Amino acid sequence: MREVAFIKQNKEKWLDFEAAIFGKAKKNPDEIAGLYIHLINDLSYAQTYYPKSKTVVYLNYLASQIYQRIYKTKRQEKNRLLYFFSEEVPLLLFQYRRHVLYAFLLFFMSVGIGVLSARYDDDVTRLILGDTYVNTTLENIKDGNPVAIYKTGSNWGGFIGITINNLRVGAYCFIMGIFGGIGTFYVLFKNCLMLGAFQYFFYQEGVFWESVQGIWIHGSMEIFAIVIESAAGFILGASILFPQTFSRMNSLKIGFRNSFKIFLSTIPFTIAAGFLEGFVTRYSLEMPNWMNVFIILTTLSLISFYYLIFPHIVAKKYNSIPKIV
Repeated sequence: MREVAFIKQNKEKWLDFEAAIFGKAKKNPDEIAGLYIHLINDLSYAQTYYPKSKTVVYLNYLASQIYQRIYKTKRQEKNRLLYFFSEEVPLLLFQYRRHVLYAFLLFFMSVGIGVLSARYDDDVTRLILGDTYVNTTLENIKDGNPVAIYKTGSNWGGFIGITINNLRVGAYCFIMGIFGGIGTFYVLFKNCLMLGAFQYFFYQEGVFWESVQGIWIHGSMEIFAIVIESAAGFILGASILFPQTFSRMNSLKIGFRNSFKIFLSTIPFTIAAGFLEGFVTRYSLEMPNWMNVFIILTTLSLISFYYLIFPHIVAKKYNSIPKIV
């Protein structure tokens, strides 16, 4: 059968599948399971006879969405929050792993540009960080405490203020994706440029290790979360630019829903980073080196495992998870 005839023959059925997925038609779990079986049959046929067709991509996506609907429905009796973090978000991260990769590539590229800019132009650091911050930090270095700026204010005041600011930056990285991902690109690039220049500034002043202790105790989770939030922004932007077989509005709805879930998953890490910055970072130079290293490696390992390794473990449990294009 030609692909055009295959599509024409099954178009109404697939539209019914879409209506079930997006809540336009109410279906009970058994009906959804029946739809899933029919869809898998169509998908198998399309993969056999039209392997490189957009029809395969479209049916792949419908199958993955119906599968998740079935799985969620069967598990409503379980803790919804536990399911969100242990199943739903990891599956989304696996499906959108390319966007996470793009965000990390941009992160490393931007930090590298910040380092090189600060190395070859002394004015760049002041331009990016501001004269007040640079002058204050230089005074702190002379006084023997390069990260004294983290000791300003009370523990609780610092924790609350820092956390609110970090949540704002993360939300900005995500929501700016509405401009086709360009807004997210700009926000992440700007912050990473600042990070690169900031870190090189301490290296230039001969206090690199002290700065690592002061910055990365909280920075491991804070900065990692910003990269993931930027990946969510790229997902949102891609849903507008590349709707594939969906209407642009439906694609936006799907992209927003999925990317927003990924964004929400970063909030606990952002709060934990704010806590560390408010209550632990200020004592970094007074703590033994092994404790600083332990905290940095532990926090980095925890968030890296959740966002980079755990999604593959969860996906493997389901044998094969369709890619979202």
